[in-house]
Amino acid sequence: MFSKFEQVVQGIVQHYNPKKYWKYRQKVISNQGSRIINIIRLGYIKRCDAFNNASMGTHLGYGAQFASTPSFPHGLNGIIVSHNAIVGENCRIFHQVTIGEGRGGAPTIGNNVLLGAGSKIIGGVHLGNNVKIAAGCVVMEDIPDNAVVLPGENRTVIKEQ
Repeated sequence: MFSKFEQVVQGIVQHYNPKKYWKYRQKVISNQGSRIINIIRLGYIKRCDAFNNASMGTHLGYGAQFASTPSFPHGLNGIIVSHNAIVGENCRIFHQVTIGEGRGGAPTIGNNVLLGAGSKIIGGVHLGNNVKIAAGCVVMEDIPDNAVVLPGENRTVIKEQ
């Protein structure tokens, strides 16, 4: 991981401090605190979003619900999340992932889900808990718990418990 100094420099250069961003985002969405403080927090969130959208092609929809702060192992590069998406706890989202609306609404993603680089989750689909989506997969149907989705014809492998 990065040293404390490297994290501070990265926050200044990228206009993104993950702890501060996700803390403020949760407080604004859940309407915690006074209105004026939330307006200031929202200003910070919007500044981060605008910079990251312009420089990295990232869009985290304002209304998207995250149960906990997701892990971005490759940074925020090219990640698109719909305004109405619901993302569970402990999710790992790699670069160039799209979680987008389509027929039936926006995706609902369970807990402990891994979304590989370049994967696309489209429409009102539900991904169960402990699901792994391989790099480059396009998912447009529900995936049960403990499954692995492989590219090609989107083969779904369900792990036995």
